[in-house]
Amino acid sequence: MSSCREPKELEYRDFKNLSSEKLGFSTSTFNIDLVYYNPNNFGLDLKRTNLDIYIDNNYLGHTEQDYQIHIPKRGEFTLPVKIDVDMKNAYKNALPALFGKEVMLKVTGKIKIGKANVYKTFDVNYEGKQKFSL
Repeated sequence: MSSCREPKELEYRDFKNLSSEKLGFSTSTFNIDLVYYNPNNFGLDLKRTNLDIYIDNNYLGHTEQDYQIHIPKRGEFTLPVKIDVDMKNAYKNALPALFGKEVMLKVTGKIKIGKANVYKTFDVNYEGKQKFSL
């Protein structure tokens, strides 16, 4: 019976390991590990993400990736994300906010998760305060 239920939303917990992969004047690529918790009594598989990231309501960048990540039941897992950042917009809007103590982080988009090769697309709409230390 429990395998037929629609999964509960994954819960965002934290981020770690922010690093730059490619720095440029117009675009840059950053890597970050997002930590999530699966509140479901069953494991899931993450297949795809398509997300936009905002800091203090200013667009920071976009990530679109295909995955083969197993999500354990009732456990935390790490999602490695590669973000393409529009540096012109980041310089004038988002990066100055990172030097403050807390920023409002917003992640919107879609993820594709499922079990036993049956996948469903879910909306992502996270917004919350996040501490950055650069």
